[in-house]
Amino acid sequence: MAKASTPILKVTNVEKAYGDHVIVSGFNLELWAGEAIALTGRNGAGKSTILRCLVGAEAPDEGQIVIDGMELREADPKVRATMATVIDDLDFFPDLSVVEHLDLLARAYGLPDPDQAVDAILHEVLLVPQSGQLPGTLSSGQRRRLALATAFVRPRKVLVLDEPEQRLDVEGIDWLAQRLKQERDEGLAIVLASHEPRLVEVVATRSIHVGEQRHG
Repeated sequence: MAKASTPILKVTNVEKAYGDHVIVSGFNLELWAGEAIALTGRNGAGKSTILRCLVGAEAPDEGQIVIDGMELREADPKVRATMATVIDDLDFFPDLSVVEHLDLLARAYGLPDPDQAVDAILHEVLLVPQSGQLPGTLSSGQRRRLALATAFVRPRKVLVLDEPEQRLDVEGIDWLAQRLKQERDEGLAIVLASHEPRLVEVVATRSIHVGEQRHG
């Protein structure tokens, strides 16, 4: 695959502080199609804050984030159609079943065959028996699989993941690693923070160490 002339995601001199506590300072990143970057570093080093800035959940105090040639604005429909994320425990609609959540997303993003797409992802994440259940009735591991399914059922050029292995068993981690590697090989760009060495080893093409910041 020929390399694009510009990165799909470019982060320039991003800074973020809470009061006098500097969390992220001077962070830069270029992410290309078909590349997976793992953010490494200790808890509290700022990895989750960086990811929240990348998806628009937090506004950086300084710096610029450009995705697919567009300045990052979380509410921009073009941005939402470009980036999929799993960075927090999602607030699912309490009155929509598992299958209704995925069907809503597939139709909202204009998938050509939403029924087939939803059926396929339910089988892949092993939630067919729970498809009619409400999210609140799922186990923590099943809710994590549903969160991942909400990302995999929609169009995306960039996928941002914060510890996606949380609450998955060994088989689930192996499945996720192979799924992400396959999508990366097909041109998806991925940024993830993970404490699971196998996931990083299989998926990441390079790593960025995030250093812990001090009180400013």
